[in-house]
Parts: sequence; C-alpha cells; structure tokens
Amino acid sequence: MPELLRTTRTLLDTKLFDVGATRVSVSTVITVALILLATVLISRAVRQAALKVLGRTRGGAKAAGTITGLLHYALLLFGLAVALQTVGIDLSALFAAGALFAVALGFAMQSITQNFVAGVILLSERTIKAGDILEVEGKLVSVLDMGIRSITAESRDGEHLIIPNAVLIGSTVKNFTLAHTAFRVRASVGVTYASDMALVRDTLEQVAATLNQTWGVHDRKPQVIMTEFGNHSVNFEVGVWMNKPWEYRNYLSELHEAVWWAFKDREITIAFPQIDVHFDPPVTEGFGSLDRDAA
Repeated sequence: MPELLRTTRTLLDTKLFDVGATRVSVSTVITVALILLATVLISRAVRQAALKVLGRTRGGAKAAGTITGLLHYALLLFGLAVALQTVGIDLSALFAAGALFAVALGFAMQSITQNFVAGVILLSERTIKAGDILEVEGKLVSVLDMGIRSITAESRDGEHLIIPNAVLIGSTVKNFTLAHTAFRVRASVGVTYASDMALVRDTLEQVAATLNQTWGVHDRKPQVIMTEFGNHSVNFEVGVWMNKPWEYRNYLSELHEAVWWAFKDREITIAFPQIDVHFDPPVTEGFGSLDRDAA
C-alpha cells in the first residue's frame, strides 16, 4: 500500500508544462477538471431554477433561452477563473503568454462574438421575443426560440430557419407584434380612363367596408385612394386593417377576389397595357399599292 501511494503521488506530481512561473502537473489538471465539472453542474442547476422563475412571469418565459444562455456562459467563465487561481496560475501571466493566440482567435471568432453581443442587445431591448411575427430579409417568420447566438424561426411554408442575431441588429426588421397586431392589407387596381371614377371609388369603398366587417379591425377605417394617372390606367389603392399578420396572404387574396367580382358586377373594366399603332399617310398608301399588286 505505501508503494502504491508513493507511485500515485509521483504520478500526480509529474510535471506536464509550465505556464509563466507556474508548474502544471497531473494533479493541477485534475483539480482544474473537477472545478470545471462542478461549475457545469452548478450552471445546470442555476439554469433550471432560472427557467422555473422566469416561467412564472409574463415576459420572462419568452426570453428564458437568452437569459439562461447568458448565465451559463458567465458561470463557465467564472469557474474557469476560479480553477486557474486555485491551482496558482497567474491569469495575467496566462493572458500575456496567450496574447498572440487570443488575437488570432479573436479574428476567427469575430462573427460569433458579434452574434453574442447582438444577443445581449436583443435581450436588453426586448424588441424581439419568442412568438413575435417578423419580416426578415423579405420573408415572414414566426419566432420559436431565442438563443445567445441566433434565433429559431418558422416560415409560412413550414421551414425552420436559424437566423444569426447580428442579422436582426444590423438590418431593418419588421415586427408585426411589437406594440400591437394591427396591420393594413393593401391591394392596387387600375381602371380605364373611360371609367366612371365616382362609381369606381364607391365600389372599392363598399368592398373594403364589407371585408372590414368580416375580418378587419373595426376601430380602424378602411382607406381608398387614387394613387396615380398611369400610362394605361387610373390607379387606385384599397387598404383594410386586420390583426392577424400571419394570415396576410389569405386576406390579400380575399381582397383581390372581392374587388374582381365587384368590378365584374358593375361592369367596370380593369385596365391592362395596350398599344395603339398609327401609320403615316405614305405608309398607308404603300399598303394600298401592295394590295392592288396582289390583286
């Protein structure tokens, strides 16, 4: 037994390398590993407790993923610092020895760091939360979960998207559920210049009023405006408010169909591009001579 203890002690005291003036042995590595393991276990317990606490609050549940992620990384960094200090490693010396490596690692992790900082900003601002409806890079998505590096979202086609936090911070993002869910559906239509414009306006107003009673926001009035005199048509825009942005395409389709059938019932012609060709007299006479020659 004494021989086994001496062998074990010799093994534990075996020198591996030096960090500055600190001698790193097998026992040093084991001590660091045990402290890190304890840190991971503590982090897991803290995260579970945080999830329970945040789940009881109204807005905390939506930001739970980001908050627990921050706690996890903060505890890991703290545990690593404690482990190194416990075994006598001077952190300043370690940083000095690894300065060159840190610079190279910093360049390599620039994107990760950028997304991490963006996640902290999103958490502090609370402008985007789980359950929000966003338009990101022209695509409508529903936020499923928020992480420390990215968010997980679902498109209307059932696609699951992983969007880096830096994209949300560095570009314009529409949040249809930030302050309220009211959103206006707009449809444009052009009529011929020979149309009765008063009848066109009255028809569009009736269509908008009917849809507003069906699925619109009753405290917001629909709007019909003449937008421009186009090359081939007089253009109108009709807008109806609704409070389900996720169903935008369905409501827009209903609006288009309602305008189509209303115009058809009142015999209002929807304009389309046309080209009128006029020939100068010499050209017309030339066509006439060709017909005579053919005869």
